[in-house]
Amino acid sequence: MKPAMETAAEENTEQSQERKVNSRAEMEIGRYHWMYPGSKNHQYHPVPTLGDRASPLSSPGCFECCIKCLGGVPYASLVATILCFSGVALFCGCGHVALAGTVAILEQHFSTNTSDHALLSEVIQLMQYVIYGIASFFFLYGIILLAEGFYTTSAVKELHGEFKTTACGRCISGMFVFLTYVLGVAWLGVFGFSAVPVFMFYNIWSTCEVIKSPQTNGTAAVEQICVDIRQYGIIPWNAFPGKICGSALENICNTNEFYMSYHLFIVACAGAGATVVALIHFLMILSSNWAYLKDASKMQAYQDIKAKEEQELQDIQSRSKEQLNSYT
Repeated sequence: MKPAMETAAEENTEQSQERKVNSRAEMEIGRYHWMYPGSKNHQYHPVPTLGDRASPLSSPGCFECCIKCLGGVPYASLVATILCFSGVALFCGCGHVALAGTVAILEQHFSTNTSDHALLSEVIQLMQYVIYGIASFFFLYGIILLAEGFYTTSAVKELHGEFKTTACGRCISGMFVFLTYVLGVAWLGVFGFSAVPVFMFYNIWSTCEVIKSPQTNGTAAVEQICVDIRQYGIIPWNAFPGKICGSALENICNTNEFYMSYHLFIVACAGAGATVVALIHFLMILSSNWAYLKDASKMQAYQDIKAKEEQELQDIQSRSKEQLNSYT
């Protein structure tokens, strides 16, 4: 009778301890879900082993695999990357050609003396080199942000199974948020600066339209309508001639260089605006991904604590079994 009684007591002890483990784990899970309501939607699926894989007859086909892969594409980051590449390409390409056309117009019509616009030529040449650097930097930066979007979207986490985040990964995501914010503010300045040549060329074009109008065409007042490029500060006041009037100004507006430079500056300004929109889009995406990583790190810490507590309870159970067995 005594061994039977001890065996029954041992079984009751094990059942009570198992109930305590389950109830404690459920209470911890409920407490975490109450503290972090957004964590209920996160599911961590372990990668299946070879023994858990389905048979070849039940394996997904090509269509299912394609749908699964397409579900892991960060479309928001992809759209922002395409918009960023397009805006930077328009700004850099059109701006480079438009600056070269502007120098040609100044040398041929507004400043015939080379020493008068030597400083302006050096500044424009420096700006063209800066454009090369901007194009290279944003090509690399856009690829990095797209890769960061691939590895931080929830779709990719579910596709590759259990996700582990680190403090270094969260720090890198926070650094991208700060850097994108700084670049967005800088590109707001670039966008405003790119509107200046558009304003200048628009004033010249509108003056030419006044000259071509029927009210002034064929009258002596045409020669009194002038454009003084020196008032914009791009060439000094002693530059010759610096001011073009009447039919000479109309001939400048009819040249291919003026037409191309004017429209290219407009496209470059639009490209700068598109880049600003793309950076704002990137900033929203990166902020969302950083918040997701922060939430995932809390969930990971909870899972580690839970696993540690369960392991300690299992060790206690094993030691209690050894002690009960030693009494029998």
